[in-house]
Amino acid sequence: MASAPLLKLGTRRSPLALAQANETRARLCAAHGWAEAQVELVPVVASGDKVQDRPLSEIGGKALWTKELDAWLAEGRIDCAVHSLKDVETWRPASLVLAAVLPRADKRDVLLGATTIAALPQGATVGTSAPRRAAQLLHARPDCTVVMFRGNVATRIARLAAGEADATFLAAAGLERLGESGVGHPLDPTEWLPAPAQGAIAIECRTDDARAREWLAAIDHAPSHTEVLAERALLAALGGNCHSPIAALCSGGGEGQRANAMLAMRAALFSPDGAERVEASATFAAADPAGPIRLAHNLLARATPGIAAHFSGPR
Repeated sequence: MASAPLLKLGTRRSPLALAQANETRARLCAAHGWAEAQVELVPVVASGDKVQDRPLSEIGGKALWTKELDAWLAEGRIDCAVHSLKDVETWRPASLVLAAVLPRADKRDVLLGATTIAALPQGATVGTSAPRRAAQLLHARPDCTVVMFRGNVATRIARLAAGEADATFLAAAGLERLGESGVGHPLDPTEWLPAPAQGAIAIECRTDDARAREWLAAIDHAPSHTEVLAERALLAALGGNCHSPIAALCSGGGEGQRANAMLAMRAALFSPDGAERVEASATFAAADPAGPIRLAHNLLARATPGIAAHFSGPR
């Protein structure tokens, strides 16, 4: 008779979410010398996967990716939940803790349908449901038209192939995890800033679950954890929501295990129509929690009314 699993990992059912959960399981088993059967994957259909015909901002925002997994954690049906961190809302329940971040993958966006933003045809129709991508595109190419594109990676590629748009965006990390790294053209992150925490897989567990926290600590990648916490601190200080177009890139987390490590962060805020943009950069000690807050204050102080209306500042 097979023994019960040591750990139950909750995950969404999408192919990408399952790939991320399998990577998490493989790292746990390697770290602890466990057999694969000792970590059970428990899939859930998230609300965000059920409704595909409207933008997330109209139907509940990022919480639609997490609320079912949060409930299962609270009920003890799972021990941990695996998330794509860029899709996790900034404010999380105190009963949950972000216990591990895996080594961060490629942070870039990939453009499908053209080699660069400049190479898009005049008046191109571009499919995306992300306010950041839409605003950043319209800032660079106001002649383009944005149409709503939702669905998993395969769905969006199929919609593009069917001619519903001339181009679309996907995250390089997601394509890589699905074995599709040759698809599309990666965009230079110094010219096209990614989403905060893009490329990061995070694992949450109950704050009071000391056993799970200890097991997850073995697979936590401190440099990646340092970077994404700084980017999420920037989000919190800006007071943005799922309607707020923000792009950010933090680097230096590769030295995040050194006591004197420094982080360099660059961020841009947009009006939803892309007409207005403000950008700022900062360098601060990885151990300084006020560094991202100072950058947020700098951005908000210089934001135009069309931008500021979409950011409420710190709670």
